[in-house]
Amino acid sequence: MFTSTAKITTERASIYMQQLCKHFSHKVQVQFTPQLGHIDFAFGQCDLTASGADLGLTVTAETQADLTKTARVMASHLERFAFRENPQITWA
Repeated sequence: MFTSTAKITTERASIYMQQLCKHFSHKVQVQFTPQLGHIDFAFGQCDLTASGADLGLTVTAETQADLTKTARVMASHLERFAFRENPQITWA
C-alpha cells in the first residue's frame, strides 16, 4: 500500500473539502461531514480533514502509479475549486 499526504492552509478548508466530496459523490462512493471526508476511487482513495485553516489530504493506493493518479485527480480538482487562492499542493 502506498500513501502520500498534503496540507493546504486556507480559511475555506471545510468548504473546499465538502465541495470536493459533493463533486465526486456523483461518480464514486463518498462519505463526509464538515470536518472529515473519504472518497473511494476505483484506483485509490482519499481521506480529507478540515480543521480551522488547514485542509489535509491523504491519498492511498495499491500501486505507485495509482497513488500518483489519485494525487493528481485530487490536486487538479482542488486547484480548480480554489483558483482564487492558487493553492500550493505538495505531496509528501
